[in-house]
Amino acid sequence: MPEHRLLSLADALAMYEGVGALPAFELELARALGRVLAAPCLAAVDLPAFTQSAMDGYAIRGGETGGASATHPVVMPVAGIMAAGEATIPPMLPGTAFRIFTGAALPVGADAVVRQEIVERVGNDMLLREPVPPGNDVRYRGEELQRGDTVAGPGQRINAGLLGALAMAGIHAVKVRPAPRVTVLVTGDEVARETGDTTTGRIHDANGPLVTAWLLERGYPAPARVYVADDPDAVRDALAQALDGSDLVITTGGVSVGDRDYIPSTAQALGVERIFWKVAQKPGKPLWFGRRGSSWLMGMPGNPGAVLVCLAVHAAAVLARLEGEAAAMPAWRIGELVQGVESDAGRDRLLRMEIRADDGRLRLVPLPRQESHMLSNLASASALVWLPRRDQAYAAGELLRYIAL
Repeated sequence: MPEHRLLSLADALAMYEGVGALPAFELELARALGRVLAAPCLAAVDLPAFTQSAMDGYAIRGGETGGASATHPVVMPVAGIMAAGEATIPPMLPGTAFRIFTGAALPVGADAVVRQEIVERVGNDMLLREPVPPGNDVRYRGEELQRGDTVAGPGQRINAGLLGALAMAGIHAVKVRPAPRVTVLVTGDEVARETGDTTTGRIHDANGPLVTAWLLERGYPAPARVYVADDPDAVRDALAQALDGSDLVITTGGVSVGDRDYIPSTAQALGVERIFWKVAQKPGKPLWFGRRGSSWLMGMPGNPGAVLVCLAVHAAAVLARLEGEAAAMPAWRIGELVQGVESDAGRDRLLRMEIRADDGRLRLVPLPRQESHMLSNLASASALVWLPRRDQAYAAGELLRYIAL
């Protein structure tokens, strides 16, 4: 396929809009971290659940403190104590105060709290030398949320903060999308299957650990990983089994046009509908994407630098859609290029760079060793930067999109 007929990167990303979300199921909230909501979550209680104190201090009637001053303090006997967690809420007589602690319910009749730092205690009396208005340091029932209010909506991924918010709202179970089942097929006779296999012609496997770690880092379960020889029957058997048991199959190697690149022909022989093959991007041009039933196949090149790019840009988009995530993936941000870099007239470039904060600006610093077979610059790289294809080079100061690595 000539370069000018390659699918553009933007068009490839648009193709993933056809990936539907996996069926939802109900899950205990405590086990739902990292999953994506499939239905609205409604508060089961008012928040706060009752009117309460926001401070350690004294519950009072604010209107009774209007005449308080440094020379003429208001004096109130302390009629009781309210601690957090007490079930009985006593009444408070006019002209009295209650010792109260943060989170405790206000006694009946109280409408303000005066913090303990500004009062004097003399025996059983509280002396106040400044007025305190009604509502001071009070948390009112339902002021944050009322029962039935929406706490979170479909498409939101549950992080620690959201999980805590749902728990506080009395929600114990949520409807979510499952984590996609992923199988990784690492192809190539040259890839060492075992640690220490360093015979001539063999290479240490980077792709298997890379894909596995990338998934784990994002909260997915460890994928099944299978090593496949450069043999048509072996590729067919492994791919058939993977498609039968996976929502997404990721292959590395064997997707170009070499004599031993068996993934494209084997996939189509197994009934996988090809959606696209080859993207105008560098690295990662031979990317293959297709579907069979509810299973999706993403065939990546064998060079690990290209695998990283395809994971961050393409696999992220597919996984997000399988989970019904509302946020657009990949999550592009904007940074400023520190120095000039070469462009490519035929393909979009995806370069690993370092992010530096400088006077409130995010600066993108190009790194050496960008070839598709190289990974060592990942020791410094924190961004994958998208340089759209064009004739002229990119100059320092230009704003570019990037994905955080």
